[in-house]
Amino acid sequence: MSRYFRAMRVHHCIKNVLILVPLVCSGQFFTAGKFIPCLLGFLSFCFLASAIYVVNDIHDLEEDRHHPTKCHRPIASGSISVAAAKRLFLLLLAAAVVLDVLAARNWRAHALFFLYFVLNMGYSFGLKQIPLLDIAILASGYLLRVLYGAAVSGIQVSSWLYLTVITAAMFFALGKRRNELARMQQAQPTRKVLLSYSVGFLDKNMYLCLALTNTFYALWSMDAATTELYGKHSLVWTVPVILLIFMRYNMDIDGDTDGDPVEVLLHDKFLILLASCYLLAMALILYVF
Repeated sequence: MSRYFRAMRVHHCIKNVLILVPLVCSGQFFTAGKFIPCLLGFLSFCFLASAIYVVNDIHDLEEDRHHPTKCHRPIASGSISVAAAKRLFLLLLAAAVVLDVLAARNWRAHALFFLYFVLNMGYSFGLKQIPLLDIAILASGYLLRVLYGAAVSGIQVSSWLYLTVITAAMFFALGKRRNELARMQQAQPTRKVLLSYSVGFLDKNMYLCLALTNTFYALWSMDAATTELYGKHSLVWTVPVILLIFMRYNMDIDGDTDGDPVEVLLHDKFLILLASCYLLAMALILYVF
């Protein structure tokens, strides 16, 4: 069980790094007055996402027991009772709310926190069975994290960067459904919404979102407001690295994976290397040179 919860923490921590994106891209990462609220917001979302994760496992108990890998989760396997899981949910949610209050002093941040909670609770209790809406909610989680990070830090983020996050999130959500569908064709169906999709449909829309993501990112790196903010045009040199990262991810989801971007990243050393190179390049461009 400890391995399960450790994996859950790692999974959500990686996704919640998106909360720091507005701060990092503003060049003010080392400003205490902005870093501390973002750090508290990051921790708040770690607890919030984990609480929703527990609720989802409780609700999907019967389905998970028939799933080839999810059947080993503590609730599905019976190693932790539903009652204990409910108590854990309340504890995690309380911690998330307290940290959110400490992180933000404006209604916009609290509204985004509440919206994330409502959307994902709705997802757990049935919205994930509605075609396209399930993908939209999965993708919204990425965008809401960036918006929340901007709200708690008081930083305005470029529209091009928001568009990059939106289309990348849709790409990842479509990729997750694509590989879930591919696996379903080899085993007993555990998610009814997958019957509404085809691999061809998901592939076409993945490629569309991927093309838009790369385009929007390139436009952000060359935008006049971006170059004026940083006083340099060097960000354009990170575009090829972004292309390679998405190419590698595409190679991975063509294999035996459920398509979740965090799981793909954690199991591909070369992808970790590419992502590390990108982060290093961004750090050097924004904070050193």
